[in-house]
Amino acid sequence: MISINNLSVEFSSHPLFTNVSFVINPSDKIALVGKNGAGKSTMLKILSGLQLPSEGNIGKPSDITIGYLPQQMKIADDTTIFEETKKAFKERTSLEEELEALNRKLEDYEDFESEEYTKLLERIEYLHNRIAVDDTSNVEAEIERTLTGLGFKRSDFSRPTSEFSGGWRMRVELAKILLQQPDVLLLDEPTNHLDIESIQWLESFIQSKAKAVVLVSHDKAFLDNVTKRTIEISCGRIYDYKVSYTPFVKLREERLQQQMRAYENQQKLIADTKDFIERFRYKATKAVQVQSRIKQLEKIVPIEVDEVDTSRLHLKFPPAPRSGDYPIILEGVGKTYGDHLVFANAEFTLKRGDKVAFVGKNGEGKSTLVKCIMGEIPFDGHLKLGHNVEIGYFAQNQAQLLDESISVFDTIDNVATGDIRTKIRDILGAFMFGGEASDKKVKVLSGGEKTRLAMIKLLLEPVNFLILDEPTNHLDMKTKEILKEAIKDFDGTVIVVSHDREFLDGLVEKVYEFGGGEVKENLGGIYDFLKRKKLANLSELEKSASVSKMPTPEPASTDLNTDSESQRPPSSALSYAEQKERDKAIRKAEKAVKTAEEKIASLEKRQQELEAKLAAGDASSEVLDEYSSISTKLEEEMGSWEQAQQNLENLLNQ
Repeated sequence: MISINNLSVEFSSHPLFTNVSFVINPSDKIALVGKNGAGKSTMLKILSGLQLPSEGNIGKPSDITIGYLPQQMKIADDTTIFEETKKAFKERTSLEEELEALNRKLEDYEDFESEEYTKLLERIEYLHNRIAVDDTSNVEAEIERTLTGLGFKRSDFSRPTSEFSGGWRMRVELAKILLQQPDVLLLDEPTNHLDIESIQWLESFIQSKAKAVVLVSHDKAFLDNVTKRTIEISCGRIYDYKVSYTPFVKLREERLQQQMRAYENQQKLIADTKDFIERFRYKATKAVQVQSRIKQLEKIVPIEVDEVDTSRLHLKFPPAPRSGDYPIILEGVGKTYGDHLVFANAEFTLKRGDKVAFVGKNGEGKSTLVKCIMGEIPFDGHLKLGHNVEIGYFAQNQAQLLDESISVFDTIDNVATGDIRTKIRDILGAFMFGGEASDKKVKVLSGGEKTRLAMIKLLLEPVNFLILDEPTNHLDMKTKEILKEAIKDFDGTVIVVSHDREFLDGLVEKVYEFGGGEVKENLGGIYDFLKRKKLANLSELEKSASVSKMPTPEPASTDLNTDSESQRPPSSALSYAEQKERDKAIRKAEKAVKTAEEKIASLEKRQQELEAKLAAGDASSEVLDEYSSISTKLEEEMGSWEQAQQNLENLLNQ
C-alpha cells in the first residue's frame, strides 16, 4: 500500500536515515521504535507528506487517506468540543460532489467495454461505500461514542475547547482522526495524555476498527496489545521484525550480541592489519602484501554498535531517615471548588514501605489529592503526616523549577553525595545525557529533556516518602526500567500517579481508584485491579440489560441541592442528541419561570403603590380601575408561573 524506497534524510550534514526501504501493507499494525533522536517522529512526518526526504521516495496510491497525530500541534479554539469533532466529516461533502460528477459522466458513457469505464464503476462503488460508512444519520452517535471513549463527559460536549487543557484538546484531535477512518493511521505518542480507561478504549478501537497503523509509543503494554510488527530505527538503518514489542526485545538482544561479536572481530582484524602494515612497511620483499593490506583496510565498512549498554547500571536512592510506622493517615478528606465536588470522604492509611498507585480518569482528583498531601491547597477533613516524614515530590511541572542558568552536569552534581558522585556521568548517560549533552545549559533543553533531568535530581535526594505525578510521560522504555528498579529497591513509601500499566506492574501492591467523587481502595497490583474492574463493568452491563427489559419506574430525587443542574438525572442514560434536546427544553422552561416571576414582581410593586394611594385618600376612578386591572393580571401571572414551574419539574424528573 505504501512503499518506502531508498529513503535518506540529513540534518546539517548529519545522516539520520541512509537508504531505508520497507513496505506498509493494508491492516499492518506497526510499532516504530528506537532511542530518542533516532528519527521516529521524522519518519512519521515523511510518511504523512509533511516533510520531504533528502533522497529516495514514498510510493502510495493517489486516493489513499492518511491520518496523522503529532506529539504537539496548534489547535483552534473557536467552537465547542462537539462541533470541533464534527469537522472530521467535512470530507463527506467533497465525496458527494465527486460522486455526483461521476454519475453525470456515467450517463453519457458509451464505451462499456473499456478499461476506463471499469475504473469509473469501481470509483463510484468506492464512493458509495465511503458515504455509506459516513452516513450523517450515524455521525452524532459515532462522535458521542468516540469522545466518551476518550474520557469526555457528555456535559463537556457543549463546552468551548478553550476551557480545556492542551492534553484534552489533543484528545479532540485524536477523536477527529479516528472518526475519519483513514487507510493509514500515524500516531506519535498517542497515550501521553490518556488515562488507563481511555488507553484501553483506544486499544480496542485500533484492534477492531483501524486499518493500517504506524505508531510511536513508550507504553510497552499498549504496543504489545495493538501491534504485530516492530520496525526499529537504529544507526540510520531499520530492522524489521514480524512480531510485537516483547518478542522483538528478545530478538533485538540476540542481534545486538551478534553485532557486538562482529564489531569485536572487525576491530581485531583492523588492529592485526594495521600491525602487519607497520611491521613490514619498509621491507621490499613485503611491499606487495603491505599494499594489499592497505587496500583491504580502506575497503572495510565499520560496524556500528547500536548504543552504549546501560543494562548493568542500577540506581539506588541514598539512605534516608527512618519514618514513623504510618507515614500518612487520611480521615474524611475532601475537596471542592465552588459547587464542584472533586472527591469526598477519602480515608486510608499507608504503612511505611507501602507502594501504591493513584489511577482514574483525568480530572477525577488524583493530582488534587497529591496537592492536598503536599499542603499546596486547602481541603476538608483530616490529613496527618507521620513522624520524621521527608517527602520527595515529582510534579507534572517539575521541569519548570530547575535552575536554567547552570549545566546538566552541575544540576546533578549539586545534589549528589557520597559514592554516587563518581557515577554522575553514567547516570546522565542512562537518562540520555551522555557525552557533550551533559555540558548543555538547562535553558536550551527541550521540555522532555528537562523532565528527565528533574527525575534524576529527585532520584538522588535523601527522602523516605516519594510522590510521583505522571513520572514516565517523557521517558523511553530503557529509562523507565531503570527508574522502576530504583523505586522497587527504595525502602520508603511511594505514591505513583500514572496511566502506564507496564510501569505499575510489579511495582505497586495497592491501587486507589478515583472516580465519581470517591476514592476506592483496591488490594493487589494494577492488573488485578483492571481484571476486577472489567468484571465489575460486565456485571453492571448485565444488570443494565436485565433492568432495561422491565418497566422504568419514575426516578426519585435524593439530591438535596435545589438548582436545576443538580436535580437533573445522569446524562449517561441519554444519547447526545437526546440530551441536547432535553437541555434545550429545560432552558426554555427555566426562562418561562423566570419571566413569570419578573412579571409578578413588577405587578406586585405597582399594586403596593396603588394601595398606598388609596390609603392616602386618592379613590379616583383611574386609581380604582388600574388597581382592579392589576389584581386580575396578578392572578393570571400566578397561574402562568405555576404552570411553568410544573413543566420545569416534569422535565427535570424525566
